[in-house]
This record gives sequence, structure tokens and C-alpha cells, in this order.
Amino acid sequence: MAFMEKPPAGKVLLDDTVPLTAAIEASQSLQSHTEYIIRVQRGISVENSWQIVRRYSDFDLLNNSLQIAGLSLPLPPKKLIGNMDREFIAERQKGLQNYLNVITTNHVLSNCELVKKFLDPNNYSANYTEIALQQVSMFFRSEPKWEVVEPLKDIGWRIRKKYFLMKIKNQPKERLVLSWADLGPDKYLSDKDFQCLIKLLPSCLHPYIYRVTFATANESSALLIRMFNEKGTLKDLIYKAKPKDPFLKKYCNPKKIQGLELQQIKTYGRQILEVLKFLHDKGFPYGHLHASNVMLDGDTCRLLDLENSLLGLPSFYRSYFSQFRKINTLESVDVHCFGHLLYEMTYGRPPDSVPVDSFPPAPSMAVVAVLESTLSCEACKNGMPTVSRLLQMPLFSDVLLTTSEKPQFKIPTKLKEALRIAKECIEKRLIEEQKQIHQHRRLTRAQSHHGSEEERKKRKILARKKSKRSAVENSEEYSAKYSNSNNSGSGASSPLTSPSSPTPPSTAEHAPF
Repeated sequence: MAFMEKPPAGKVLLDDTVPLTAAIEASQSLQSHTEYIIRVQRGISVENSWQIVRRYSDFDLLNNSLQIAGLSLPLPPKKLIGNMDREFIAERQKGLQNYLNVITTNHVLSNCELVKKFLDPNNYSANYTEIALQQVSMFFRSEPKWEVVEPLKDIGWRIRKKYFLMKIKNQPKERLVLSWADLGPDKYLSDKDFQCLIKLLPSCLHPYIYRVTFATANESSALLIRMFNEKGTLKDLIYKAKPKDPFLKKYCNPKKIQGLELQQIKTYGRQILEVLKFLHDKGFPYGHLHASNVMLDGDTCRLLDLENSLLGLPSFYRSYFSQFRKINTLESVDVHCFGHLLYEMTYGRPPDSVPVDSFPPAPSMAVVAVLESTLSCEACKNGMPTVSRLLQMPLFSDVLLTTSEKPQFKIPTKLKEALRIAKECIEKRLIEEQKQIHQHRRLTRAQSHHGSEEERKKRKILARKKSKRSAVENSEEYSAKYSNSNNSGSGASSPLTSPSSPTPPSTAEHAPF
């Protein structure tokens, strides 16, 4: 496929960050093995689900591939004799379900290509490295000065974004990185505006943005080249990782968990906030802040991947902030993601869950104050502070930045308007997704409450009371009818009364003899 060729008609633009859940519905024993029938669901909609059939050997193969992450995953052990017994199969099914729960709730594992292909082979059967190579090869036909040194296999978390180590033919010692990415579900720019904005990125000069050397795009993807940095990203510094290693190996199970020094936290945090404010003031949507998107150049942090929002790619932390309806603008998304980044810089690892109920001891209470304003239950419920507000907080307000580089990023008025409309569309999809998740959560809570033991007891008691009341009312109604019948039989007339108010006995009828 030529690089400037149009994308295939009816191309599906999946949001790869929507969580997949998996439940083993049944098992069936064949001659020499057992198959497990698994129901996989994307997101909250039951309609968006499908069945897959997997053997134990499939689980074992996946587990072997995931060993690169260095995690101890709970796959049930192999058993050669007695593995067709009914009790054993039932026990193994429980173990395999637990294994599925672990890999689908781990934020890094659940987003990796190995797990996606295992659970959703129909949507993840393509070889994206091969597709990227085809596109890059077509590009080199028109730009012969570049040359591929080697593919940088799986160094990022995105399935549809691939990286290659490059060199310029007449400067063979210099190393560069080429990134190629497919379009995402939030690409709302017209093809013309999209290509113009991508080609504008090399003109962006800012002390805290990593410079783009070359950028081009077609209707279905974008290709960018930057200088290769041996030190790697901020995440590589925190996890003491080698930049060229696969993402799973670098970040899933660090050997030593240790946060940064307080002065590093203050300086890096201030630099990142300054560049976020710059982009917000320019009206340029970002929404992709995390430690792997911050390049470390000496003591300076430089932001990466400004192209992601133009391509319409979903954020690394989308499955977190989509749970909170007050985080509904790209500015508030950036602030929330900054909270994740600050937590990682402080503690050397991501938070176990969000919102965070209580924070471990930090180098300064000023750090905790910023974390509470971005990751606490109250913050997630009530909304994020602005970047300007964070810059005024004690942790960052006294940081002195020394840079002589003047920021430059001229965006034509027409493209600014296109960016504004695209940003609104991205936020609209997020708000709609948050609304659906909120409604689903309310319904689930109501069903859970309705099905609880306490509620069942209450309903039984109410049913018994209603039954007794009905019996009493029926008895009183019968008594009233019987009394009326007797009165009409003796020729006397009596006024009509309600069943609940029987007529008091007549004094004449009960006169003494």
C-alpha cells in the first residue's frame, strides 16, 4: 500500500483502551483435551460481547509470552494424568478464571497486543509491524536520505504505533527514531487540516517540547522522526530501564521501587506544567501526558507525541478518567494525568487504584497537597484544578527555571478553528462515554442492592405483612356480609358499612331477659 494511498473503505476505528473482560461460561471435554468457552466483553455493553474457545495449551502459550513482564502470574499448573476428571476440570476452570481476572485488570498487561489477540482475535489479527514497514518503505522511496537501522520492537504500549531506529546516510553516526501511527477513534480533523497540522509540528520550538525533525501524513496515518536519546524518558529514569527494551519488560515489574529526589520532582513538575500551560493557551489539544511521553534531556523534561491528539489516539489513562464525569475537558484530563505522573515520580510506581484514599509518606507535604488535588476521591468527584492553580501551589511556585529559548509555535487562524472543533468533538465522545458508564454503575448498584440478602429479607417480611393484612380484610369483609344478611333476613334495615369498620352490635339485640 503506497504511503499516500487512501485508507480502506469502512475502516474500523477501535478504541484500544476500552477494557476487555472475560468470563468462562462452560467447558467441554473432547477426546484428549478440554476446551473452555469464554465470553469476552468490550466495555460496559453486553451487546458488545463475543465467544471464544481456548484450550489450556493456549493459556500456557500466552503465559510464556507474558514472562517478559517479569510478573508471577497465577496460571494453574500442568497436569498430565487425571486431567479429564470432572472435579479437576471444575477446579482448573476456577484457576483459569482467576488468571483472566488478573491479566484483564492489570493496566499494562490488559493493553498489550498479546492479551488483545488472545481475547479478541477478530480485531487484532493484523500484523502492525508489517503494515508500518510497508508504509515506511514507501516513504523512503521519495526520501532516500534516511535509512532504517533496526525496528525498536514493542518499546511503546500502543498496538498501532511502531518505532524504528534510523540514520541519515551522510551522517551515519547520528541515530534518530521514526514513529509510525495509525488513525484513532478521535480523529475529527479533515484530511487536509490533519496533514497540514502534522507538517507544522517541526516548526514548534519550546524549551520543554522535544523537537520533531521531520513529519508527514496521509489520510490514514502519520510518520514522524525525532533524535534518539540514549538516556530515554522520565519513566526510564524512574524505573531504571533501558530505552530500547520492550514496554512490558521495562515497566511491569521494576527490580527496585524508588521515587525521585524532592528537587527533581519540583523541577520536572514545574517544567511539565509550563509546557501544558503553553499548549492550553495556544488552543492545542494534548491529553497524552504520562512518564513515557516525557523525554529527559540532561536536567530538562521535554514533552513528546504532540501528534497523538491530531491522529485521534486515546489516552494511556483513559480507562481511569472516563470513570469521573467532572474530568470532561482535555485541560482537566492533562491535570489528572499530571497527578498520575507526580505519583510515579514520588513513589517510583503508579497508584494501585484511582481515586487514591490515602497517600503514603512523601518527601514533602507540598507533594501530597498536589496529589490530593488531582487524584483524591474529592478531586475526582468535584473536578480538577487548572494548570495555573497548580503552578501557584507551594511545591512549584518557588522553582526557578533558567532557559533562554523563546517558545515559538505559529498556528494559522483557520487551523486553530479546526483544532477547536476537533477538541470539542473529542470531549463530546468522552462525556457520552462517561454518561454511559455512570448510568451502568447506577443500574448495577440498584440490581446489587435489590439482590442483597438484607433486601430479600425485607421483601419477605413485607410480603408476609401484606398477606396477613389481606387475610384480616377478607375476614372482616365476610363478617360484614354475614351481619348484613342476618339483618335483611329479620326485616330490619341497617346502614352500609366498610369491611374495616364493622357495625357495632345493637343494644336491643343484647337486652337482658
